[in-house]
Amino acid sequence: MINIFKQELGEIHSFFRNNYKEAVVLCTSTLFLVLAICQPIGSSLVVNYLFYYAILPIFTILIILKKNPLDFGLRLGDYKLWSFYVAITVVIAIPVLYIGSLFSSIGQYYTKPFDYYSFFTQMVPLLFFWEYILRGFLLFGLKERFKEASILIQMVPFVLLHIGKPEIEILMCIPMGLWFGYIAYRGKSFWPAFITHTFINFTLKYFVNF
Repeated sequence: MINIFKQELGEIHSFFRNNYKEAVVLCTSTLFLVLAICQPIGSSLVVNYLFYYAILPIFTILIILKKNPLDFGLRLGDYKLWSFYVAITVVIAIPVLYIGSLFSSIGQYYTKPFDYYSFFTQMVPLLFFWEYILRGFLLFGLKERFKEASILIQMVPFVLLHIGKPEIEILMCIPMGLWFGYIAYRGKSFWPAFITHTFINFTLKYFVNF
């Protein structure tokens, strides 16, 4: 019995030693996403996201992983390639978003006074922090080990975080989560995902309200 116990402890130790970086990235990113919902910081959503989706991940990269945060998607990467993907997304998204805005569930959820100032001072920072933890910290934290499969992994929390929104939007998050992850992975940067997500959010709300 003692030998079996020692053997199992050795297996557990070996598991975490061989998967240390991936375990840290997956466990901490999941923890931060949950805490942002269950234990928000203050009354400002921007401050809450800043703390849980940016400050804590960067702290984890510096202190625990001992890596350069710029290597987790913050560099411009291959901007010539990802700008092409962003342009394609914009062209395709405009008619799709217009059609989507005609769904009653979308209209009821997003119909409210559209304030440009609030969008650019609150929503844009929120999208930045959201994209960083998913298409920055999580995607690039897993990229070395899982390669293209990291695109699939980061899609899952992206979809789950949309639960509570209209059903059609949640379902669309599956292909869009894969696409955001793909252009970030191929472009070696989280910036194209942030730009694309911001454009889609802005355009859908514009169509619904105007």
